[in-house]
Amino acid sequence: MAILKQGTTILTLDNGYHLWSHTDGDESSIHLLALHGGPGGTHEYWENFHDELLKQGLNVQVHYYDQLGSWYSDQPDYSDPKIADKYLTYDYFLDEVEEVRQKLGIDHFYLIGQSWGGALTMLYALKYGAHLKGAIISSMVDNIDEYLEHQDAIRDEALAPEDAKFMRDCEKTGEWNNERYQKLVDELNAGYVDRKQPLAIQHLVSTMATDVYNVFQGDNEFVVTGKLKDWDVRDQIHNIKVPTLLTFGEHETMPLKSARRMEQDIPNAKLVTTPDGGHHHMIDNAPVYFKHLADYLRQVEDGTFNK
Repeated sequence: MAILKQGTTILTLDNGYHLWSHTDGDESSIHLLALHGGPGGTHEYWENFHDELLKQGLNVQVHYYDQLGSWYSDQPDYSDPKIADKYLTYDYFLDEVEEVRQKLGIDHFYLIGQSWGGALTMLYALKYGAHLKGAIISSMVDNIDEYLEHQDAIRDEALAPEDAKFMRDCEKTGEWNNERYQKLVDELNAGYVDRKQPLAIQHLVSTMATDVYNVFQGDNEFVVTGKLKDWDVRDQIHNIKVPTLLTFGEHETMPLKSARRMEQDIPNAKLVTTPDGGHHHMIDNAPVYFKHLADYLRQVEDGTFNK
């Protein structure tokens, strides 16, 4: 069943769970499906994408949803090992994207993913690339080892030596709730993740699905103790055949060195960077981010996109 009208739709998955989804914009030949980060984050930073692209002269129908376990969608009881083993996997979240595509009734579309969503975008392009016009990988690299090397560099750049050492010591002993440690995490977040920190994405209560986030990431963005510690598709990304935009902030958690290599390894990829942008550079410097995105979409549509 095609669901191409504007507004919110609750999708019932074949497994019986429900996902919150939303579509912005009138019917268009350009469909953009957006995947949020986390894992365990929400759709909220996609809410202005249709309007921002319209400002750039493009009518794009933008679809986004909260992944299973996230704030607006069903939240399974992950304390049940059988449920956790079944649904807290790469394969589940990848195939969820494909089921959402089918239930929305879209094809030959663009897929954009930020952070964790960028990992899913890579996996989708590899497994389901026949459905794509193009892929936009926003602030995500193809392996975790280079990411962790970059985290060490960030700490040494941003913090006093004794503070960087203190963070590492806490991580060795698992003292995640240490007050000084969490204040240092907040300091790094302000410098490299949410540099602009707009009111629109601040909440009285946290909307992060920590039971999902902790399983994949860990306590925070600057350490990886969960399943993402094994993330590495460096030997596969050369098989991504669709036109691919890599978009990164110039002052963020993801290493630009890796992004430059990915630009070479993916056959039809182009890297663009956002000045003054952190991990959420679509918020930190929206005019530049959306010009890059609109230019890419326009070029793929008219057949002029190239490296």
